[in-house]
Amino acid sequence: MMAKRDAIFPAGRQALYEMHNYSAAIRSGDLLFVSGQVGSRADGSPEPVFEKQVQLAFDNLTAVLEAAGCTFDDVVDVTTFHTDPAAQLETVLAARLKAIGDPPYPNWTAVGVTWLAGFDFEIKVIARLPQAG
Repeated sequence: MMAKRDAIFPAGRQALYEMHNYSAAIRSGDLLFVSGQVGSRADGSPEPVFEKQVQLAFDNLTAVLEAAGCTFDDVVDVTTFHTDPAAQLETVLAARLKAIGDPPYPNWTAVGVTWLAGFDFEIKVIARLPQAG
């Protein structure tokens, strides 16, 4: 029999995940698969200012990583979704540089999309969990 999913949730955001029936992240072996994170305010609504929405998405991602005992140093794979990539890239790259730090960088795939449920940016990652001890 397969083990149940090992779900990770950051403090204070369970209602959002319960409302939409998904987990913030799933631990599988030594990997952490993080659901797409958006720049949602405390009530779940989109932050209207794009720069703040992107920073909030990175902050929300950081909270999920921390809940699993990870940091951005543990991230190996990044996928970002953009509603207007050409206009948004500079803002996203600035936030990315602040979050990711020094090389070597994780691999990164950016995808232009037409819909993100009222948001303009989403980021999902896979991280390798640090070895215990």
